[in-house]
Amino acid sequence: MITIADYLLTRLEQLGVKHMFGVPGELNLAFCDAIEDFKKIAWVGGCNELNSLYAADGYARAKHSLGVSLTIFGPGELSAMNGFAGAVSEDVPILHIVGVPSITQQKEKSIVDHTLGDGRYVFDAFSNAAQEITYLQAILSKKEEAAAKIDKILVDCISWSRPAYLALPTNLVTEKISSESLKFPLSRSQTQNDPAAEEFVADRITSLFAQAVAPQADAIVLVDLGAIRHNVLKEVYDLLKRTGFPVYATPMGKTAIDETYERYGGIYWGSALSSPEVVKAFAEAKLVLSIGSFQGDFNSGNFNNNIPTDRMIELHADRTKIQDDIFPGVGMKKLIPKLSARLEHLRHIATQIPIPKFDNFVPQGGSEKITHEWLWPRVGQFFKPNDVIVADTGTAQYAIVDVRLPKGSDLLSQMRWASIGWSIGAALGACLAVKESEPRRTVVFVGDGSLQMTVQELSSLIRTGVKPIIFVLNNSGYTTERLLHRESEQRKYPDIAQWDYSGLLRVLGDLDGTASRSYQARTKKELTELLDDEEFGNTKFIQLVEIFMDKLDAPWALENWPQRFVPTRALLKRRIA
Repeated sequence: MITIADYLLTRLEQLGVKHMFGVPGELNLAFCDAIEDFKKIAWVGGCNELNSLYAADGYARAKHSLGVSLTIFGPGELSAMNGFAGAVSEDVPILHIVGVPSITQQKEKSIVDHTLGDGRYVFDAFSNAAQEITYLQAILSKKEEAAAKIDKILVDCISWSRPAYLALPTNLVTEKISSESLKFPLSRSQTQNDPAAEEFVADRITSLFAQAVAPQADAIVLVDLGAIRHNVLKEVYDLLKRTGFPVYATPMGKTAIDETYERYGGIYWGSALSSPEVVKAFAEAKLVLSIGSFQGDFNSGNFNNNIPTDRMIELHADRTKIQDDIFPGVGMKKLIPKLSARLEHLRHIATQIPIPKFDNFVPQGGSEKITHEWLWPRVGQFFKPNDVIVADTGTAQYAIVDVRLPKGSDLLSQMRWASIGWSIGAALGACLAVKESEPRRTVVFVGDGSLQMTVQELSSLIRTGVKPIIFVLNNSGYTTERLLHRESEQRKYPDIAQWDYSGLLRVLGDLDGTASRSYQARTKKELTELLDDEEFGNTKFIQLVEIFMDKLDAPWALENWPQRFVPTRALLKRRIA
């Protein structure tokens, strides 16, 4: 026999979870005791529930695995709801465990702490709010059902890469149940395609590729975030290496494909924001094989993809779309290997399709003022193989898309939900995730406005002993809003209070200054000297660099963010180095 708490923790440990994030409260304290006694999962307390959810999100993204957060019901879970919604929006597998009142208190509708005071309770208030956001929800109410409910929600969470909500009443935490099920570890459920439907789809795709490469090869592959979330990167790489077709990524799919791969052509960001060479490649392609597509304004350059339906094949986790026809139940996990085998004979043609050069070119000359045009290709040279790069919503997010990243690197960025301040909590989770395996640097880019949202979590970074490099872009407030709404340029509402950012690490935990280093860079020369410093790059300390920038300077993509259906970036005026 085993307690329900230990059953849940054992299941999490079996799934590779080694850190759990959250905030303790009276309705989860018994479970917190169980976590601390469990030993195989480390508790990481956050400064607030939202930041802890962000940390679980970053942990899951960096590990390509499950993240876990713990709150109490009411104030705790509602505080975390924004972070949970971001995970829902971007298919991040997170289990949000919520400590709720006992079954007796729920039935009696006792007016205990954190209730609304009007009789609405767990089942008809807060859980309903969560249900409006999440796909997966389980509320434990009987110990006899606990093991089955826990197993099902975890399997669904990891199989579909969707966040899940689990309500754990206080009286069930220490109740004992059978441990027999634990002998059978959980794993992703593998949905089998219908053989006849899969064969038909594979035949039709093979025929379309044959038409696209005759008489002249013109077919390309576009990889999006779904390829990462739904665990098909191995299959995608096998397809690419066996066929030799050119491959591009979307902004949300950035680093799904190694950006040093010889057949990689860069980022397709719609017809308005992609480079002219990439726009030309997509305009001339007779066929585009899209893998794991994620729709959204940011990912498409404000809906400027402009790829005709009759040239498009979309592979998804649970369906395939060929031109106008949708084939439910034919998922990409099983389909891609079949396509690799059928298209391999086209390699000698596919490898002749030209690809654009994608690299970092640092502008030379000009003033010593640090600009986005200079900054991003320069930090591109600073990155090392296998870096984990965290870019917050705002200027960093717009800029990082066009930076060529080194082999093995992972970009973490919340491009669809776009909650500013996400990066600091996410960096905590990412740092602890990579610490569990091989040593990797974590490099964070956050604007001053975003940092002021979640700055407390710098203290958790210090307390846990992780050593990210954090670049704070000090541009005196909300530059993204100033650029997206030009009327706000001369208004006061995008402004924020000026902080001593280089003094934050000492204030927030490194009281004697031994665990951190902080710097300021006002000129290109100052920043270049720092980036070239070997000791700085070796991350022996948590480090924060405050970079001073003009409040109206912005990345090219933000300055030229299009209205819908702008025809091409080549027609827009681009600054020449």
